[in-house]
Amino acid sequence: MLVPMALHDDPRQELRLFQTGEHPCGYWPERQARDLVLDPQDERLGTLYPLALSWGFRRSGDLVYRPHCQNCHACVPVRIPVARFDPDRSQRRCLRRNADLQCRVLPAERTEEQFALYQRYLQHRHANGGMDDHGPHEFDQFLVGSWSHGRFLEIRRAPQDHQPGQLLGVAVTDVTELGLSAVYTFFDPDEEKRGLGTFAILQQIAWAHRLGLPHLYLGYWIHGHRKMDYKRRYQPLEYFDGRRWAQADPQAEQLRP
Repeated sequence: MLVPMALHDDPRQELRLFQTGEHPCGYWPERQARDLVLDPQDERLGTLYPLALSWGFRRSGDLVYRPHCQNCHACVPVRIPVARFDPDRSQRRCLRRNADLQCRVLPAERTEEQFALYQRYLQHRHANGGMDDHGPHEFDQFLVGSWSHGRFLEIRRAPQDHQPGQLLGVAVTDVTELGLSAVYTFFDPDEEKRGLGTFAILQQIAWAHRLGLPHLYLGYWIHGHRKMDYKRRYQPLEYFDGRRWAQADPQAEQLRP
C-alpha cells in the first residue's frame, strides 16, 4: 500500500511511504505487525534519513521503517538528550567496572574478528531465532547497507605487547547532523557481568556529546518487554507521540500521555 506525503508542503518533493502487509511481530511472537517503510528506491534516502529519525523511524540495513500496527501501539520511539543526561548510580558503577576497556570508532566495514564475535553473540542470545545462521552477506545487509551513515564503535581490552586487545563488543551507530542512532550492539557473551550493552550506550552518549550532537536515538521502548524495557533507565528520556517529542515522566508506567 502506497502512502504519498509531501515534504515541507512542496508537492515536488513528495515522499513515498509503503505500508507492509501483516507479518509476525519480532517482539511479541503471538502478535501480527506491520510497518511504514520509506521508499527503498528513493535516491534521497540517505539524505532523508536524519529527518526520518526525528519522525520516529529506524534503520535496518537499507530499510527505514516505523511500526504501524493496527491494534497495537507498544513500540514508542525514544531518544536521550545528551547534554542533560545524568548517569545513575548503576550506570556509574558500569563505567568503573569497565575502566580497563578502550573504545575506538571505525568505518562500518566488516572484519573477520567482528563477524566471529557477531556469530557467537547470536548463537548465545538468539538461538533458533532466525538470526543465528547469519553469514557475512546478512551481516553487511543488516548492519551496514549501501547508503548508511554507520560507524562501528569497537570495545576492546587494553592492548598488550603492541597487539590490539581482545574485541569484546561492537556498537553499530549511525552518525547524522541531528544525533547518533544506536542501530545494534553485539558483545562477548562470556563477559555478561561487565554490562557491555549499558557500557556501549554510555560510550555513545559520550561520543555524541563530544561531537556536539543533541540526541542519541535508542529505537523503540516497549513497556514490559524484557529486552526493550531497559531504555527507561536512561534519564532524562524523550519519546515521540506521533506528532512531537516530549519529556518522559520517569515515574509513569507508560510513556504515552
